[in-house]
Amino acid sequence: MEKNYDNAAADIAYVRSELSRLVKDPELSAILGDEAVERMSKWDSVIGQKMDQPFSLMVIGDFKRGKSTIINAILGRSIAPVNVAPETFTINCISYGERPSVEAVLKNGKRVTLTQDDLSRDRLSGLLDFFPGELDYLDVRSDAPILKEIQIVDTPGLSDLDDLDNQVKDFLIKADAVIYVASALSPFSESEQYFIASHIVPQNFSKVFVLVNMIDAMNSMEDIEKIIDRISEKCSQIIPYAEVYGISGIDEYRRKIGLIRPDIKGFQDYYENQFLKFELALSREIIVQKDTIRTQRVFSMLRLMLSDTLNRLNMISDMVKMDRQKLDELSVDFEHECTTLAAALESQKPKIILSITEMMQEAEHWMYEFFTKLREDILACRTTANDEDVERHFYSYLMDKVGEAYRKCLEIHQSRLNDIIDDMAAELSRKLGIANLAGARISCSETVNVNTFVADKVKAAASQGADREMGFPSTTMPFFRNILKKKRQSEIIDSALENYDDIRNNTIKDLKDCYSNLEKFAMSQLDDIYRTQVDVGRETVNQAMEMARTSSDAEKIVKNLEKASEIVIGAVSVLKKYD
Repeated sequence: MEKNYDNAAADIAYVRSELSRLVKDPELSAILGDEAVERMSKWDSVIGQKMDQPFSLMVIGDFKRGKSTIINAILGRSIAPVNVAPETFTINCISYGERPSVEAVLKNGKRVTLTQDDLSRDRLSGLLDFFPGELDYLDVRSDAPILKEIQIVDTPGLSDLDDLDNQVKDFLIKADAVIYVASALSPFSESEQYFIASHIVPQNFSKVFVLVNMIDAMNSMEDIEKIIDRISEKCSQIIPYAEVYGISGIDEYRRKIGLIRPDIKGFQDYYENQFLKFELALSREIIVQKDTIRTQRVFSMLRLMLSDTLNRLNMISDMVKMDRQKLDELSVDFEHECTTLAAALESQKPKIILSITEMMQEAEHWMYEFFTKLREDILACRTTANDEDVERHFYSYLMDKVGEAYRKCLEIHQSRLNDIIDDMAAELSRKLGIANLAGARISCSETVNVNTFVADKVKAAASQGADREMGFPSTTMPFFRNILKKKRQSEIIDSALENYDDIRNNTIKDLKDCYSNLEKFAMSQLDDIYRTQVDVGRETVNQAMEMARTSSDAEKIVKNLEKASEIVIGAVSVLKKYD
């Protein structure tokens, strides 16, 4: 059944006001503790920014993919800088303004007025040293009508992201939807696929567009269709909900501003229709739905905030029912249990190491089988594939097959390893649960929920490092380049067979290195989960002891806890209809 969001804004405002009432009430906030109150305030600040800022559509992709040209085509204005060299090396926030303007926004909050000409890479890089602070982003204003509905964020090419990675991640978190720009000339490299899988997919955007730019460089409709089909297939494996469109950004830009559009191949109408299809989808699914998309993201934040707060209140509520002596015993026993579990955790690590070793051996066996079959396929190409297909597609085909097999091993075993970590984290939560200490009458399920939630967040953050290894066996690239140098069918096949052993051996070597890193990350995950769970438990115990020490009216504390819980439960019930 379709959800009705007519009252969503009012419900969000009500929930935020109730949580604000909880935080601002001296007696209720004292129960939660300073750390919890600070955390809730930060959450509310992020939610407020999300509600107040314009809908953000982020345009991202590798360098020289024509991102800025596409933005100019969407706007029907020459706003984003374009050139033969990668021009955009800053983050440019393009939003509506009655008068066009450009300002450099610095990290210290200061602003520097610029001109449109200053947006070029050469001009801007020369100005950076004279700014009274480090550059954060450029605030670009234009009167393009579409900017009344959305803000467009133009980003540097992925190859320029070494120094901007964290900043781009921050903008991705704040973004509401994404346009990823690929090129028909170099369709979907391994690094591009990795970026989408590691940076875009985890954000759970409700809408992602993949624009395959530069289709005007293709010689035939058949070539265009092959490229679009190939990228669509790749997207279906990585980000299945993405919508893929083949476009010519430069042709559409020229059409919009009235410049001559060369039509050597006779595809001009096709280019225009393809861009129109994208714009209709952008209007239908982003501009019209932008309030719903944003509301859904805010609801997710609020649910997380409410769940964490309610679990904390339940834990404290059970603890304050104890007398001082039991609380003291609880604190002592908790610290003892922490020490005991730390030793127990160390004893479990060899089991994980053994499991990962077995996974690595299994992956090595799979890869040898794969390469045996791959060699047969290469040999078969001599007689079954025509010269043109080999010369145009064999290199990318070979890389795709090796990369896919490499990733498949790691994906299967990463999932299996996550299950092992999940089980160990759950067991750690049970043993560290306040209910298991000193025979206290505590609701164990609530303790587990809080600890498991924090553990999941830690585990997800830790696994991001492991994911960096799951792209492509990098040491094989020199041998793939040897194949790429060949032009004729027979030379390509011969080169593939000559480099076959090196590609196989280096793929397996990279795979072993990756499993070694997975082992290190698994150890790090367990340590972080343990520390986080201990911190949560210790913080809650200390908060209960502090209330018992400073308050002589236990009945009043219980009533305040009930009042705080009622506020949170009431807020949860308001959001229930949007589940």
